[in-house]
This record gives sequence, C-alpha cells and structure tokens, in this order.
Amino acid sequence: MRFFRLDSSLHVDGSVSRALADVVQQEWSRAYPAAGFIRRDLGCHPLPPVWPAAIAGRMTPEEARTGEQRSAGALAGRLVDELLESDAYIFAVPMYNFGVPQQVKHWIDLIITDPRADDVNRPLLPGRPAVLVEARGGGYGPGRGREGWDHVTPYLSRILGDVWGLDLAIASAELTVADTNPAMAHLRGLARRQRADAHAAARDHAISIARRLRTAA
Repeated sequence: MRFFRLDSSLHVDGSVSRALADVVQQEWSRAYPAAGFIRRDLGCHPLPPVWPAAIAGRMTPEEARTGEQRSAGALAGRLVDELLESDAYIFAVPMYNFGVPQQVKHWIDLIITDPRADDVNRPLLPGRPAVLVEARGGGYGPGRGREGWDHVTPYLSRILGDVWGLDLAIASAELTVADTNPAMAHLRGLARRQRADAHAAARDHAISIARRLRTAA
C-alpha cells in the first residue's frame, strides 16, 4: 500500500491544513503500518517555474526540444508517476487570496502537460479515494459575509474529482485566523468548534478509506 500526500501551506508550525493532513496520515499509518508515503511539499519546496517550457516542449518535436524543455517534461513525468504509484491521496490546501496557492496551480498545470494527463476527458486516477483538507482564514459558508468567495473548493473539486476522477472527500476548517485577528475575537469559540469538526471529519474520511482499501484488497 502506498499513499500520496501533498502539502502547500507556506507555514509549518501552526499550519491548520498540515495538522488536518496529519490526522489523515496517522489513521492510514495505523491501519497500514508498513505502507509508504510519497510526500510532495509545495509550501516548503515549490516547483521551479518551468510550466512554459513544458508546454513548449509538448508542442515541439522530440529531436528539436531544448534542454530546458526536456527537463521540464521529465519533471512533469515524475509528478504523474507519484500519483499513479499511489493508492490513496491527501491534499492539504489553504486558501490564499480567495483561491488556491499559486504553487498548487503550477503543480496541476505541470501535471496536465504530461501525455498521460493532458486529455482532461480521460480520468488519470479513476475511482481512487482521496481526502482534500482545506483551511480558510475567514468565513465563506452559507450566511457568511463572503459566501461565494471560496474559489478553492469548486476548483479543486473539478480538477481532482471531475478531471482526474478521484473519489473525493473534503474536510474544511474556517475562521483559522480568529485567534490572531482582534477584529475576529468574537468568533474564536466558533473557530475552535469548526476546527474540531474538521479534525473529526478528516479522521472519519481516513478511517472510511482505510476500510475500503482493506475490503478491496
């Protein structure tokens, strides 16, 4: 059994998305002590900005590609290999400026340059289970002042679920900056409850997927 984990927060200590991903990883490690984890940390180790070279290389005959184009294509291939070699997935993504971190968008764009992933009508990972854990500093749910401003969940649901074909479960924590923002002091109790609910949802998703994998085996 092999699991894939993607982190993208620029923070390590105190990162809510990383903490939620830890919950999932711990449950999977408990269920499969011998399992391996493929880690891709885009927050601490962002990919080099080679997407333009990867796109250009895809449209250039093999014998005419530059060294930069070949290198970019090889990196895209390794990223796809990491996904194809895994049985289940954790994606930990915070919201930055109402959308996904740019390093996540670049990772997705680079993957889609690989011939195995470039047909968005042919799922790359059909039916495989995944958990998306999200962290948002403000409140974006129904009835909140910025309802509809969450452009992370819809986009990643399209890419991970509809394009790549993953069976996606989601656990989200909101109001994550309430503890440090004086203007949100009145929301701190709600923020703690939402974080606890997100941890419980992440754990439940992880346990459910572990059971599913065991049954399938």
